Amino acid sequence: MTGQHELPPSLARVLRANSCSGCGLCAGVSPGIAMARDAKGWWRPRAVGPVPAETDALLARACPGATVAPWEPSASASVHPYWGPIRDCLTGYATDPELRFAASSGGALSALALHALATGLVTRVLHVGMDPDAPLLTAIRRSTGRDDVLAAAGSRYAPAAPLAELMTELERPGPILFIGKPCDVGALRQLMAADPSIAARFPLLLSFFCAATPSQTGTDRIIAKLGLTTDDVASFRYRGNGWPGRAEAVTKDGRRASMSYPDSWGAILSKEVQWRCKICPDAVGGVADIAAADAWHADEAGYPLLEEAEGRSLILTRTAAGAAALTRAVADGVLAVTPIKVTEIDSMQPSQARRKRLVASRVAAMALAGLPRPRMAGLAVMRAARRAGVVETLRSLAGSWLRIRQGRW
Repeated sequence: MTGQHELPPSLARVLRANSCSGCGLCAGVSPGIAMARDAKGWWRPRAVGPVPAETDALLARACPGATVAPWEPSASASVHPYWGPIRDCLTGYATDPELRFAASSGGALSALALHALATGLVTRVLHVGMDPDAPLLTAIRRSTGRDDVLAAAGSRYAPAAPLAELMTELERPGPILFIGKPCDVGALRQLMAADPSIAARFPLLLSFFCAATPSQTGTDRIIAKLGLTTDDVASFRYRGNGWPGRAEAVTKDGRRASMSYPDSWGAILSKEVQWRCKICPDAVGGVADIAAADAWHADEAGYPLLEEAEGRSLILTRTAAGAAALTRAVADGVLAVTPIKVTEIDSMQPSQARRKRLVASRVAAMALAGLPRPRMAGLAVMRAARRAGVVETLRSLAGSWLRIRQGRW
């Protein structure tokens, strides 16, 4: 029984700090750990058996709630305090129009995944998508072809634990492409560093700029706002089918109800994010081989326009493997790309820049409250903090400390 066992010290510390990202790595490497949903639907580890000391030491090294994977640029990659290691900085889109339309932005990651399958670099893609048996939930998906990838295209703004079945996944033969949130990729990257046999199974890791993980309650609030009940819904997507696309529910009797991206993300989901996301020092996929994001067009004030348009992805290669994969995909005509200056990202992703500036102040509030913090070495946290104004920093510090004291974190 679960009650007969205790979480190992590494995970107990993470939960005390409320810094669990819910990636599932702990359950993926230890049969003594299982993932369970809390009251708001976030995935959290539970002890279901003994966890050896050596596994606890591995988790202390690899769990993104304990240690955030550091940026490790090569000699040819520059490192930006917001945007991480960069070899190639481009915008682009999938040349397959159906893929571009279905995806959250320009379909870059989906196109790269399909190209990796088509060229034999990998035999399958491990990622997440709508749970076909529970369409408001997000589940692990394994894609081997175009139909699979297309069905899973588009963001899922809800809890997901893509690494929870990792050891079972590795029992199956063949190289794997992994697509996940930056924290998921960071966890896997650190596990790969600890175990070369696992590293050999993942020739390419893809990620995206992550706005945060909202609770499952956030999705339920969208459904209620649409005038539906959770039992009504046969399928649900948060974005895609246009850029940025609409959150859309299809009911079991064929009705459709939707709301705009500013209304779904801005007014509802963004209010439901977990604490670990608010202190994330790498929400930009800095340890992935390639990271992608919305390459928003900016208005005259420099703020992103969220009007419907043809999808466009920001594409950053981080490693030699990522640069090579992108080069092959462009040469084979599956991606159309245009180089841009790194400074242009600031107007495409101002919210990411602001969050990175405030990580240090938010973590400092945790220290003032006597809480443990994730290790964040090698992620330019203080470099980013020096770009914040004094007023911005003090407000962040005071607000974070107050939320912690009031239990609203």
